[in-house]
Amino acid sequence: MHPSKHRSPWLVVIGSGLAQTVAFGPLLLNTFGLFLLPITDETGWSRSTASIAFTCAAVGIASGTPLAGRLLDRFAFRLVLIPAWILYAVAVASIAVVPRDVPVFYLPFFLAGFFAGGTWLPLTKVVLGWFDNKRGTAIGLMAAIGAVGTVLTPILARFLIDAVGWRQAYAWMALVAVAVSLTMILTLVRVRGERSVRGRLVRDPADAQRQGSLSLPGLSVREALAGRHFWMIAVVLCVSGMAVIGIQVNVAPMMTDEGLTDGQVTSLLSIYALASLAGRIGTGVLLDRVQARYLAAVVLLTPVAGMFLLQPSFASSAVGMALVGVAFGMEIDLLAFLVSRYLGMRWFGSLLGMVHCAVLLSSAFGPLIIEVGREAVGDYRALFPYLSAALVLCSVTALCLGPYRYPAIDGFDQAAAAEAPVPAPPADTPQDQPAPVSAPSPGADSR
Repeated sequence: MHPSKHRSPWLVVIGSGLAQTVAFGPLLLNTFGLFLLPITDETGWSRSTASIAFTCAAVGIASGTPLAGRLLDRFAFRLVLIPAWILYAVAVASIAVVPRDVPVFYLPFFLAGFFAGGTWLPLTKVVLGWFDNKRGTAIGLMAAIGAVGTVLTPILARFLIDAVGWRQAYAWMALVAVAVSLTMILTLVRVRGERSVRGRLVRDPADAQRQGSLSLPGLSVREALAGRHFWMIAVVLCVSGMAVIGIQVNVAPMMTDEGLTDGQVTSLLSIYALASLAGRIGTGVLLDRVQARYLAAVVLLTPVAGMFLLQPSFASSAVGMALVGVAFGMEIDLLAFLVSRYLGMRWFGSLLGMVHCAVLLSSAFGPLIIEVGREAVGDYRALFPYLSAALVLCSVTALCLGPYRYPAIDGFDQAAAAEAPVPAPPADTPQDQPAPVSAPSPGADSR
């Protein structure tokens, strides 16, 4: 018996979370502000010109994630995950040698984002493959561990910039990223129930008997697009993400206009980050105990209260930002969880990639929409009723999702940890109650 079968699936969660501490968000986007001034000082470009690189990176991951999802549904996860991490690191490292040509400077940022789509999505799918009863907790813990990177990477980036300059700093950060991620992937991350022939996943039921594949329950992409759940999930997460990100990005100028000091505004952003981390963990645990539609309906209303607490009083604003941060943390957990419960796992990569792409693009427009609205009406607060109405709409839409189509199977986690096959409930019948686990079939194996 292979020794990996005795290891806890929670090690997969820990390994996936640690790999994501050096992923696209923490390593590249989160540290970009520290590189902005050194870049403009060397090149002579304006800050707005250099900042377009950030936008190119965001467009890159929005473009690459759907493709990564499609590849993940067709090929063994390591054939997608490991090349994606290597190419992502190469793109980050290439920033160190990019010439002082504006379009060329943007290219490695776009490519880093594009390849980054294949670094996080396979890890999410692998974790979900091990957990059903504790799926929310597993997602929340993985996201929380990954969020530690947002604390550590700025410290690393500042040290490297001061020690070797901004160009070499990117090269060293790329080396750290590939070393940490591949170490975690090769030592802790393992997939359950994946069957492949020459790297291609086996899905056909007849092939399942011959090759030992597992036919995962879930809708096809066409079936998901023809149903209501895909579009309802997309509306809830896109609209709420647009509102929450728009508030977070614009809170600094808004509260500065209200009379708060720079130090107080910085503290508000820190409170937002801590609340987001708490939201990820708390939401993950609650998702295993409360139907996601009820939890989402409640938490999506917290930014409504948070907006109206953003007053010149620092204490009131701190509570308001905490409420907004909790909602942001919840959205990260909800994305994968809702797709798995309402659309299933059979084409999980493709469907999650499509929803995530839509969420990224809509969230990118949130700050712009709020700023344009402020210029039109002359005040941020005049926009709050409209943002509140949008969040209330999201809350009501979440309630209308109905019971899970693919509910948790009673005893799934124990069977998965024992490497036993676990049948899914019927894919065409919504169920509220967990389905029982059947007896393991002989000859079951996993890779």
